[in-house]
Amino acid sequence: MLQESLELAGIRLHGFTAPSAVSRLRDVPYLGTDDALGEFAPGDVLLVNGVGSTGIPTARAAAYDRAVASGYTFARVVDPSAVVRPSVVLGDGVQVLPGAVIGTDAVVGANTIVNTRASIDHGSVVGEHCHIAPGATLAGDVRIGDRTHVGLGAAVIQGISVGSQCVVGAGAVIVRDVADGSLAVGVPASARPIA
Repeated sequence: MLQESLELAGIRLHGFTAPSAVSRLRDVPYLGTDDALGEFAPGDVLLVNGVGSTGIPTARAAAYDRAVASGYTFARVVDPSAVVRPSVVLGDGVQVLPGAVIGTDAVVGANTIVNTRASIDHGSVVGEHCHIAPGATLAGDVRIGDRTHVGLGAAVIQGISVGSQCVVGAGAVIVRDVADGSLAVGVPASARPIA
């Protein structure tokens, strides 16, 4: 899906890196491990982070941080079917995938995925290295801390804060603030520290 969003946005993929050639992308050459990035001057390419997450997005954040430390920058990818209001601020490397909606005055931090049909309403602030999973809904003025995963179809009601390094389970309904390092599951959600 990310590859198609890139193509629709007119971004040409030169190749991809991965720990092994087992990973495949349609019609895109495998360049080798991340060490292959050294063949390209940082100013000559933009990177796109293809690492996803199902929990705290540690691997995704680490890949991004390594590349940035070496001087590389990441492209912002907005699928043409997404709706992003003009006042929205997107950090470097943000990916807004098909059907996602980001409302007025929202801020989305670097290297965050706003996945298929996810919705971030007005005035919300999402930290860096987050994953707002398919169909997740953040009402207005929600705060999501860095490195937090909001699961498939989860809902966070207006004005709520979810801390950093949290996991909001699929389908959870968040009706009160969630502390850093918590797992929040259920309807309404209850939170406990991640073990």
